[in-house]
Amino acid sequence: MRAFRAAVEAHDLDAVEALLADDVVFTSPVVFKPYRGKAITAAILRAVERVFEDFRYERVIGEADGRDHALVFAARVGDREISGCDFLHLDESGRIDELTVMVRPLSGAQALQAAMAAQFERIAGEAQEARARSGG
Repeated sequence: MRAFRAAVEAHDLDAVEALLADDVVFTSPVVFKPYRGKAITAAILRAVERVFEDFRYERVIGEADGRDHALVFAARVGDREISGCDFLHLDESGRIDELTVMVRPLSGAQALQAAMAAQFERIAGEAQEARARSGG
């Protein structure tokens, strides 16, 4: 999905959030239970922006006009190199209603989990503020 990739690469998290469906389901590479809703997903993606260093998409898999896309990426968390993939599904209106992230290797996933855990309070606060602004 070109718009998502462009927004991420431009560090434009407001544009990323605008691409999310209200009922988006985010599946984390390091947490078992999926997160549901635009507010929490956007807050998590903002935290990822703070945690990942040298993030870059390397390849896109999927048909340009299709509803399923895979964006292969590389990044660093501290001294750990990570490779991974963002799997996106679009609803009928073209909004992202499913976002699943996978990462490897295990040491990189562990570094990501620790870095994201340190962001937890800020993520929760940002999600709560977003829900209050949207009236939900």
